[in-house]
Amino acid sequence: MGKQAATEFPAAADQGGVAGQGSRLAPGLELVTSPKRERILEGMLEAVGSSGYDGTSVRTVLDLTGLYRQAFYDNFPDKDACYLEAFDFGVERLEATVVEAAAAEPTWQGKLRAGLAALLDALDSEPDVGRALIVEVHAAGQEALEKRAAVMKRIAEFIDSARELAGDSPPAIAPEGIVAGIHAIVHARLATGASDGFRELLPEFMYFAVLPYFGSERAEAEMQSARA
Repeated sequence: MGKQAATEFPAAADQGGVAGQGSRLAPGLELVTSPKRERILEGMLEAVGSSGYDGTSVRTVLDLTGLYRQAFYDNFPDKDACYLEAFDFGVERLEATVVEAAAAEPTWQGKLRAGLAALLDALDSEPDVGRALIVEVHAAGQEALEKRAAVMKRIAEFIDSARELAGDSPPAIAPEGIVAGIHAIVHARLATGASDGFRELLPEFMYFAVLPYFGSERAEAEMQSARA
């Protein structure tokens, strides 16, 4: 069904997708201007991931970072503003990891496999950060949800770049469904306290993503390749 997924990835798509070589996906965080500010952002992600957004206070973050209250308020007006910047900071780090892992791969499915593997490895390494970015975003309010929606849109755009390579085009909603499905599975595991086992999901995620564009035979091959 369709062209082989091993077709080389178009150069134009490299500049646009989450697993591509371009860097348009993660906006630069110009506000991270000092090691102290970065420590606070990291502390916010750790605190929210371990205690929940509602259970996190400025004091919680200060206890984790060993900084004084004045250091926090020199950088942020309140917890909400700090979390929103910490979300951008955490997402940018993850996206940089994904892009670096995928950069050497010449094909769409190679970039997808390498990028997903890097993301899942990061969740295994820092599940609290994963919870802060994926689960607790709901409690942080509308602006945080809009930020998450923008991230998911970028991922869906990369997924749908496979349409240029596929012989038969799947429904327009396919990339959104793929991203939402992967997100839902990761969210559910993080929300119930999982702290590892995310990398084990890679083969099934590859099957799920490849199937609508290249059919069951190619999806099965990609799943087996991811298991190797």
